[in-house]
Amino acid sequence: MTFDQIIGHDRQKEFLRRTLAHNRLAHAYLFEGPQGVGKRLTALALARTVFCAEATGCGDCIPCRKIDHNNHPDLHILEPDGKQIKIEQIRNLQKTLAFKPVESTRRICLIDQADKMNPAAANSLLKTLEEPSAETLILLISARPEALLTTVLSRCQRLPFARLPQSCIESTLIEQRGYDQKEAHIIAALADGSFQMALDRDPTIYLERRIEILKQVTALSAGSILPLMELAKELSTEKETIPQTLELLQAFYRDLLLYRHNRPLESLINIDLQEKIRRIAAREDNGSILNKLDALNECQRNHERNVNPQLNLEVLLLRLAA
Repeated sequence: MTFDQIIGHDRQKEFLRRTLAHNRLAHAYLFEGPQGVGKRLTALALARTVFCAEATGCGDCIPCRKIDHNNHPDLHILEPDGKQIKIEQIRNLQKTLAFKPVESTRRICLIDQADKMNPAAANSLLKTLEEPSAETLILLISARPEALLTTVLSRCQRLPFARLPQSCIESTLIEQRGYDQKEAHIIAALADGSFQMALDRDPTIYLERRIEILKQVTALSAGSILPLMELAKELSTEKETIPQTLELLQAFYRDLLLYRHNRPLESLINIDLQEKIRRIAAREDNGSILNKLDALNECQRNHERNVNPQLNLEVLLLRLAA
């Protein structure tokens, strides 16, 4: 992928183009910003341009094709082994970097989720950052730069990435995925500025199942205990989709709050359910909506702590039906 094919981040791409044009690459960069906004794609586009026979990231030469197929001998990608990047991984990388590049004039090391380096690994990498080789370019990628050692941060040139505009994600989903305008709006709004999250959204859940879930939940009443427990049982049987269900409910109650504060309709996520939002908002007040959002947040925390799914959802639905 070239710089031109990456959605958004024009300022970052222009900065890297100018740096390459003037042959002023630093020895280490930290690409920091929210998850899934294009940091890794930009890092790979930079590597492709550095290795490209035409120095443009053309996509046609042998080095570019090797980058695309992840088999260029001078590109080394490091990712967490399990939950961490371990010191053994850094040491193995350092042994590799001690040798001359195989095909290019540089070796490039891309460390994804660099914030997951354990302390020993981070301190080991620090030695490489303090004594950089002219033939080595290190690219750190992190959505949590505050978790990195300050000594590591101080030895990298930091390049911040922001969330992508919702309109940008919408237009791309329409052009590349064939969504209609309302579908693209819903998926893009739920993605919170992350194109990767938008691509990962299952349309069966976020477009079709969403309407059924909201219909079932908003039809509950405090006195209908049996339907409430049956719905909790149904939702808990598919444990892997519980986070998505909670996200959809959070988005709906957020929409109710925005509607009650007379925000523009285009600011709503469930833009296709305006009549339902108007009707439900009329029977709620701001306090009750905030209480239900608190209930959803608590249910989410309990789910992350592996609380019994059915019991957790029963408590949630009781609070939402109140």
